Amino acid sequence: MDLLGSILNSMEKPPTASEAQKNAIKKQKEALERKHKEEKNMLNRFRKRVEEKVANFIKDGTKPYLQFEPMDQMYRAIVRDVAELSGVLVFSFGQEGIDRYPIVYLKEKGPSEDELTVRRNGGVWNEEKAAEMARNREELEKQVDLDSDDKSRKRKHNKELSGTFYKQKYAHLIGETAAIGAAHKTNANKSYGEVPSENKKDQRSIEQTMADIRAKKIKKAEVDKDDWEEKNEASTID
Repeated sequence: MDLLGSILNSMEKPPTASEAQKNAIKKQKEALERKHKEEKNMLNRFRKRVEEKVANFIKDGTKPYLQFEPMDQMYRAIVRDVAELSGVLVFSFGQEGIDRYPIVYLKEKGPSEDELTVRRNGGVWNEEKAAEMARNREELEKQVDLDSDDKSRKRKHNKELSGTFYKQKYAHLIGETAAIGAAHKTNANKSYGEVPSENKKDQRSIEQTMADIRAKKIKKAEVDKDDWEEKNEASTID
């Protein structure tokens, strides 16, 4: 025997499990397998019941919804899967881990916003609650319409008042502005000789005006000549 073989033989071998321990481990494994199998069978049975309920619900077509009892998330997932495969809607309401439950609806008869609001708030949905919500909505819509009409009237009234107050408050300024504008226009007309035709006194044509000017010059020349002759005669006499 070589040295390595003698060393290995001299080493302490690992302890081996006793028959009792082996049997205990085997039973534990078998029990776990049975548990998994039972859970699987239970889920399968639950799924079959859900499929039957959903199929009957769709076939009947008169019920507003199909409500299930509160259940864990794993079972709700099965209900959701069956509902989606069957072509119907499913919603869950309630608090997780306490009373959360699924409800199935036909697609053409899905829940209203009022029903979703009530159920999500933990309320009970029935015909009385539906009628109450409808009345509340009608009253709310009427109030909104009244508020809208009132706001429109107030805006119109305020607009009219603002125009009146503006004219009253700035009447003196408006008058002064108008007067200044008129004076400015008049001064501009005077500065640039722009006198309105109705204000002109001389309505003669250019030819008439020139003839009158020449006549005045001739007359003035004759007067000046007469005055000069008179002065010369006076000086001669003196």
